Amino acid sequence: MNLDRAALVAHARNSIARGSKSFRFASRLFDPATRERAWLLYAWCRACDDLADGQEMGHGAHAVSDPQARLDTIRERTVAALAGRPTGDPAFDGFGLVARECAIPPALADDLIEGFARDAAGWRPRHEADLHSYCYHVAGVVGVMMALVMGVAPDEETTLDRACDLGIAFQLANIARDIREDDAAERCYLPIDWLVEMDIPPGEHMKPHYRHRLAVLAKRLASRADQYEASARIGARALSYRSAWAVLSAAGIYGDIAREVARRGEHAWDHRVVIGRGDKLGHVVRAAIMARLRRSREEVLPRDARLWTRPRTAISGNG
Repeated sequence: MNLDRAALVAHARNSIARGSKSFRFASRLFDPATRERAWLLYAWCRACDDLADGQEMGHGAHAVSDPQARLDTIRERTVAALAGRPTGDPAFDGFGLVARECAIPPALADDLIEGFARDAAGWRPRHEADLHSYCYHVAGVVGVMMALVMGVAPDEETTLDRACDLGIAFQLANIARDIREDDAAERCYLPIDWLVEMDIPPGEHMKPHYRHRLAVLAKRLASRADQYEASARIGARALSYRSAWAVLSAAGIYGDIAREVARRGEHAWDHRVVIGRGDKLGHVVRAAIMARLRRSREEVLPRDARLWTRPRTAISGNG
């Protein structure tokens, strides 16, 4: 199915409308060209995620019987799309389009697919650095691609690091919120040494008598998410007003997910954490002000050296 650009954008718009209310909400703040490209990138990410997890629009994830076959499909369609060949899937065709328009290098697509490969192999993080590496592969790299979509130059390493930080913050929030859903899909992204520290046997973290200990780890995830969010916000200085407005809005909305998980403590997984429309609007208003003031300070604190840093080879390819 060889669709024209308008049809690919329409498909992507429908994908984000069904798959993520928060991202759709924030995407409306971009200028029209950036908004369409963000939708195209999102639709590909959503399609890859759905294929890998046997779900539909981010819902109903479960352990699949053919993870390697699904991973092969993702790789084959992505390679074809990047080569400009029709794939029969508008989400992948749309990614090929946005990759050409924004010079997104194949290495970044490979990095995202590596995250799905880890899940397909039943990978688990042993240490915190492993957790952050995984967050890069499934979300931080999307932040880097989004920065390219927003016009950041490929050699603007500092800004790309901050964009990666935002993706990592989002994923840490997701992990904290979705511990129960991940367990149902036979996955756990809590580092093994964290579980050992809390005397929680691996695989038993969702048992009721460990809930108070699990809440401690969820607060730790939220704290880490807050650190990466704070770092990411500084990167908004390099963006246009509309892009900074959208990014800062998304940062606040997703940051609230992590903060609400931490606030609920042992009850964080009784009901899925969602951010209400009123709270989202509040973040949009505050972000508009912050975007206006983003270049008002001469000095910018350097990125916290304690934060995990993305692989530099992701774009340059020169080690």
